[in-house]
Amino acid sequence: MKEKITRSDFVKKSAILFAGVTGVGLGAGLLASKKAEAEVIDRTEWPWPYATLDAEEVRILAHDSFWGGFACSAGAFHAIITKLHESLGDPYTDFPTKMMVFGHGGSVGWGTLCGALNGAAAAISLVCEKADSDQLIHELNGWYTQAQFPSTISNTYATSHLFNHNDFDMELPQSDCGSPLCHVSVTKWCNDAAFGVGANERKERCARLAGDVAAKAVELLNEHFAGTFTGTYVPPESIASCLACHGSGGTQNNVAAKLDCVSCHTDDPHSGAIFESGSTHDRFEVKQNFPNPFYSETSIEFSILNASKVTLEVYNLNGQHVKTLISNQQYGMGNHTVVWDGTNEHGNKAKGGMYIYRLMVNKKMMSRNMMKI
Repeated sequence: MKEKITRSDFVKKSAILFAGVTGVGLGAGLLASKKAEAEVIDRTEWPWPYATLDAEEVRILAHDSFWGGFACSAGAFHAIITKLHESLGDPYTDFPTKMMVFGHGGSVGWGTLCGALNGAAAAISLVCEKADSDQLIHELNGWYTQAQFPSTISNTYATSHLFNHNDFDMELPQSDCGSPLCHVSVTKWCNDAAFGVGANERKERCARLAGDVAAKAVELLNEHFAGTFTGTYVPPESIASCLACHGSGGTQNNVAAKLDCVSCHTDDPHSGAIFESGSTHDRFEVKQNFPNPFYSETSIEFSILNASKVTLEVYNLNGQHVKTLISNQQYGMGNHTVVWDGTNEHGNKAKGGMYIYRLMVNKKMMSRNMMKI
């Protein structure tokens, strides 16, 4: 006997069946999509592959890309990625290198990290694990602060018409940056070269700089993947001097940085000149130790204009505390002298090298360097 089914039941059962079939179809589609997505992720797993590149080809391409609408950041990045695409193909095919264009002028003109450094660092991070990219980018930044820009190589390329974009074939003045900041780098060059920031000569300087930075990044990458990379950057003493107070081991403990503070904060932010904060109560002076260099002991003289609590400490260039010579003691107005016998807190002789002594009076500080032999 056949089961009778009403029109209403038929519609309901058909809907359930259709939903089931559709669900199976959708599920299969989602699974296929997930599989395809997984394959793409596997194919482009970070870090991406690297091939040894010609640094000079990259230098020229980065310079030309600057004038081709990429500016400094995307120009440096584009040059490296394009050469990797030519060498390796996938996964560098159709890579949107202009994604780095925001870095121009230190991030859309804000004068922060130099755009060329930004673009080159992005390329390094694309092909290296974090621990390796940290080392290479640290070296690149340090080199940048001490190199002369534009390089002699780039000047020679321009005067010899080896750039493909060669509207400015003169030799440009060279200047060191002293800082990885675009604002400092450009301003210092403009002052040294006597060109305005809007001059085409300044723009050409940054085009050549983009090439120099991209080429240096490739040199570092080539050495890294060949197993021959060795860092050569040595920070200036002023960094250790500043961080002795302001770094994580200092009493101020308010600065997390590796760049040279004096590139912005005057030539000597904690010099031995009399410190003034608007009140004669805060005025004091610390002189250069004598003798300097010294072997066994040295004298440190300081003066204060009012009776104050005084602290005098010695640090090494890594910002590590070596010895406290005066610990928050009351001193009267006038000149005072303290002798350091060259020992640390445990009474052991400190090693030969550079040291920093820091005087603090009423929470104001000054520091000077001294040499122990």
